[in-house]
Amino acid sequence: MKVAVLMGSISDVDIVKKTVKVLEEFGVECEVKVISAHRTPFEAIEFAKTAEENGTEIIIAAAGKAAHLAGVLAGVSILPVIGLPIKSSTMDGLDSLLSVVQMPKGVPVATVAINGAENAGILAVQMLSIKYEDLKEKLKDYKKKMAREVKEMDEEVVNKLD
Repeated sequence: MKVAVLMGSISDVDIVKKTVKVLEEFGVECEVKVISAHRTPFEAIEFAKTAEENGTEIIIAAAGKAAHLAGVLAGVSILPVIGLPIKSSTMDGLDSLLSVVQMPKGVPVATVAINGAENAGILAVQMLSIKYEDLKEKLKDYKKKMAREVKEMDEEVVNKLD
């Protein structure tokens, strides 16, 4: 199982690291690259055309501003594409979000929140868990861990009120 994590610019790396960390925690192999929909469009198209034959099962595309990377990849590949809009200096990332989420009919891109890197990784793992049973079990454990953490916070807040 392999996920390609692409970013439109090296400036996106601090956010993308969080996606990679989630994938690694679940034992999912990932390939990380910088590919721009605007500055290296032919590379983006070639990557999308060959991703499946290179063993990629899901593509995560992180980009800011005119964030067309996810759409370009989804327009070429049949693989699921998850768009990760990156907060830019313009419009606090709303421009990025709208660029990723406003896709034409027939070119879907699953989209997470602005800078929602962890959720991009979790969504990829959930998609892969349809095929890989071991990931289902890891996801169940992950959900249980989150629930325990909330219960611990609940107990902590009660203790702080005393």
